[in-house]
Amino acid sequence: TFDCFCLPLQTDHLQPNKDTVFFRDGVRRIDFVLSYVDDKDGEKKQERRREFEANLEKAGLELETEDKSESDDGKTYFLKIHAPWEVLATYADVLKIKVPFKASDIPHSQDVPLEWISKPFRLPEHIMHPEPDYFTSPFDKGKIDFFLINDKDTFFPPSTRNRIVYYILARCPYFKEDRKDKDKKGIKRLLSNGTYTAAFPLHDCRYWKRARNAECESERYNLYKHWARFLCFYKEQPLNLIRKYYGEKIGIYFAWLGFYTEMLFFAAVMGLICFAYGALSYDDNVTSREICDPNIGGSIVMCPLCDKKCSFWKLSSTCLSSWQSHLFDNEGTVFFAIFMGIWVTLFLEFWKRRQARLAYEWDLVDFEEEQQQLQIRPEFEAKCTDKRLNRITQEMEPYLPLTSKCVRFCVSGATVIFWLSLIVACIIGVIAYRLAVFAAFASIMKDSPTTKIQLVGSLITPQLATSVTASCINFVIIMILNFFYERVAIWITDLEIPKTHLEYENKLTTKMFMFQFVNYYSSCFYVAFFKGKFVGYPGNYSYMFGNERRLRNEECDPGGCLIELTTQLVIVMAGKQVWGNIQEALRPLMCNWWVSRKGRQQPENQYSRWEQDHDLQNFSQLGLFYEYLEMVIQFGFITLFVASFPLAPLLALCNNILEIRVDAWKFTTQFRRPVASKARNIGAWQEILNVVAILSVVTNAFIMAFTSDMIPRLVYLYTSGQGSSMTGYINNSLSIYSISKIPSDSMPDEGVSPAWFNNSVITTCRYRDYRYPPGHEKEYSHTMQFWHILAAKMAFIIVMEHVVFVVKFFVAWIIPDVPSEVKARIKRERYLIQEYLHNYEVEKLKLQLSTSFIVEPNTENCTELCTSTDKHEVLSECL
Repeated sequence: TFDCFCLPLQTDHLQPNKDTVFFRDGVRRIDFVLSYVDDKDGEKKQERRREFEANLEKAGLELETEDKSESDDGKTYFLKIHAPWEVLATYADVLKIKVPFKASDIPHSQDVPLEWISKPFRLPEHIMHPEPDYFTSPFDKGKIDFFLINDKDTFFPPSTRNRIVYYILARCPYFKEDRKDKDKKGIKRLLSNGTYTAAFPLHDCRYWKRARNAECESERYNLYKHWARFLCFYKEQPLNLIRKYYGEKIGIYFAWLGFYTEMLFFAAVMGLICFAYGALSYDDNVTSREICDPNIGGSIVMCPLCDKKCSFWKLSSTCLSSWQSHLFDNEGTVFFAIFMGIWVTLFLEFWKRRQARLAYEWDLVDFEEEQQQLQIRPEFEAKCTDKRLNRITQEMEPYLPLTSKCVRFCVSGATVIFWLSLIVACIIGVIAYRLAVFAAFASIMKDSPTTKIQLVGSLITPQLATSVTASCINFVIIMILNFFYERVAIWITDLEIPKTHLEYENKLTTKMFMFQFVNYYSSCFYVAFFKGKFVGYPGNYSYMFGNERRLRNEECDPGGCLIELTTQLVIVMAGKQVWGNIQEALRPLMCNWWVSRKGRQQPENQYSRWEQDHDLQNFSQLGLFYEYLEMVIQFGFITLFVASFPLAPLLALCNNILEIRVDAWKFTTQFRRPVASKARNIGAWQEILNVVAILSVVTNAFIMAFTSDMIPRLVYLYTSGQGSSMTGYINNSLSIYSISKIPSDSMPDEGVSPAWFNNSVITTCRYRDYRYPPGHEKEYSHTMQFWHILAAKMAFIIVMEHVVFVVKFFVAWIIPDVPSEVKARIKRERYLIQEYLHNYEVEKLKLQLSTSFIVEPNTENCTELCTSTDKHEVLSECL
């Protein structure tokens, strides 16, 4: 009643069709497939397989083997596994799988008004796979007649069947009963030592065509046609069908990704408005006009930006970069930073509500506790030989001693610190590259008196060339380090031996995010908060690695470091997204084409279903983990540094629209069908998103205060006495230094200075700071304006953080995590389930007593009652 299985069409005069999901008898469904190869050194493997398969049959599973002569390569055997009803019922009881027992009588909420607006974005109901609303309860084998079982063959859907079979495979031993090596069990170990080459459930049919029986439509085909194709990018996702075919864990991921993409639309629109404001206010930018003015910026001589190889230069050479900086560094950016702080809160709070609704609809409300107690990892059971009593289940279970746990934790922590230090070392290396290469670019890109060369120089400045090349090198280093981090994080997590699958994923998630956070964001943090902050001033510059190395710390452009942070963010974020999509799409496609090139030459009905799926890529247990990690890293880019690039949400939106369909295409066409598993929520990623959301408020406040030039401009606007005009700001923001006092080690070499520079006429140069000029009694010390600006920056940070945090906490407080309607339905359902179970037990007991009285009417204590004519009186008295 809950699934429609397509029986294979067979005729006597044709070859039996191998493109099927059934045994040769056409009745028993294939719930799982194991493959193996007989090699010359395979005596031990053969023995393991014999014992393993014998134990599987003892567990009640039914097996059928396809000989290697029937395979395309002529050497691969396929072991098909079927779980009969008794096995399914037994383990459904063990796993406490919830199944329907009565149609729900709780009325549904009314349809949303103006639903016609969203009609073009909706899929047909037969594709969305709406299911009747049932009351569900954990399956109990002793109460078969309590549940709605119309057909035992279809009562458990394929996703539940393959989940149960995998549970048996993961715990089935491959040793004889009289042997002592009790830890040798589980399909994972057999796969790792090469006894079996693959283990997977089957797709229901080919993705590009319907099932052979027209009465039953293929779910895989529906997913491909209405979900995986890019032309469906504007359509809603068939979450119920995804959940039914792949399991709740994958369904929750796509629900989260879709909701995240929907919320990105509002952030992208607001970012586009802020960018448009910067472009429309282009002509009102007095600061850039002064820089580009030949009488103002063209007459200001700036001090060299590096020692020996850098010359004196005119401020007007940064004309183009100052205009570019205004696009992102304007009054609208402050508003957008505050908006994103509130948007993050709304996104997280509304997702909690959506997640709670899905948990109720998919029967996941009480799942987490069951998973923690029942699904202990086979690796934990194998490695932890000590036993102790579980206070909850009152059964003996394996545990890891405290001393061993502490030792493993220390080794894990030391390894994490070492690899994080390696990331920092790589970033320091990139910074050293920036310092060394800047001088080289500066010597190549000398200023020229001709207008044509000046225009080219303004387009490609030493700062821009250094920033772009350093960002590209940093991106390459990030990709290389990621390759090692994945393996290190998995090794560390395996070393800690987590007890449950949920605990394993949470620990791995935390470690991988720590690695990726430092790896991806450290360069952005450097540009945002360290570059240009520890430079010094002419005659007293600060050097990296000491004065002997002569690597002078980088200075910011006169327009600020914000444009460089924007460049860094765009290169790393866009590069990661482009590379990730290419890698996700091309790698499985090329691998599958290469593996299946022989099989596709077979007749269609002879290219067996198990070989088709065997030729696909394996979806590992951590496959979904990498999908989450990719999106959470993107979430960090659009929240932590969004004040420097308001178009970041728009880039993320475009990427995610493509990401959903690429992931759907991979799952439907390029990967084997994963083992269905349950998940109540997105796990540890929820807490990571909360931490990133809080940290984003702090980082954006500091970016606006210290990286942007917004606060100095506002201080000048309200204290200069110029009214509402910014005229004179550039001259005010630059300090003066006497060229004669510049040390010889810092002066440009002969021939480096441009032709227009005459040291007998030009005696001073300017630099970006607020210091007293030469000849003042406090020569080259900070002016009061510097301290006023610093106080204004700190005040801005405090005010912005408090405003955003107050709004965040208020919004989080007024929006409950679980909708009131869902709370009421959960309470109502629990109450009714208790009532139905109680009535069921009472009726069952009445029937037993009634039957007992009829069979044994002469029972000593009930002789008189049994002769009574009132049957209800008899039952009530006996009860």
